[in-house]
Amino acid sequence: MAKKPDPSSRIADNKKAAYNYFFEERHEAGMVLHGWEVKALREGKVQLTDGYVLIRDGELYLLGCLIHPLKTASTHVNPESARTKKLLLKKDDIKRLIGKVEQKGYTLVPINLHWKNGFVKCEIALAKGKAEHDKRDTIKDREGKREVERAMKNRSR
Repeated sequence: MAKKPDPSSRIADNKKAAYNYFFEERHEAGMVLHGWEVKALREGKVQLTDGYVLIRDGELYLLGCLIHPLKTASTHVNPESARTKKLLLKKDDIKRLIGKVEQKGYTLVPINLHWKNGFVKCEIALAKGKAEHDKRDTIKDREGKREVERAMKNRSR
């Protein structure tokens, strides 16, 4: 299992994923990127909310993750923002994930992109979709925590 990355090294988060899914397992995968994509990631020009992970021929691919090219991109490179990106993970981990994803209701979703030792890593999660009543419970819990924090803040004044 992957450790939680340092918050200062975060590039992008997928906040929608925690609302729509229950996370069973988390894994940290490397990414195969082009040079212009790395430069755009340094500038924070990425959108991860609609991304998902697909398994093809025993390999993991990240689809729907938009990396918007910089205006200063090279003239001889034709940047494509919605390019399919390959994820790098150990073979036995991939095989285990394939077995889990084939079960009903499980999927792989990207949680965040972050820097680790100069490399871009994608944290992915084996997730199960939430039903509508589970989403309502999540909202109710979040609002309850806000009310408690407000009460504690007013009390300490």
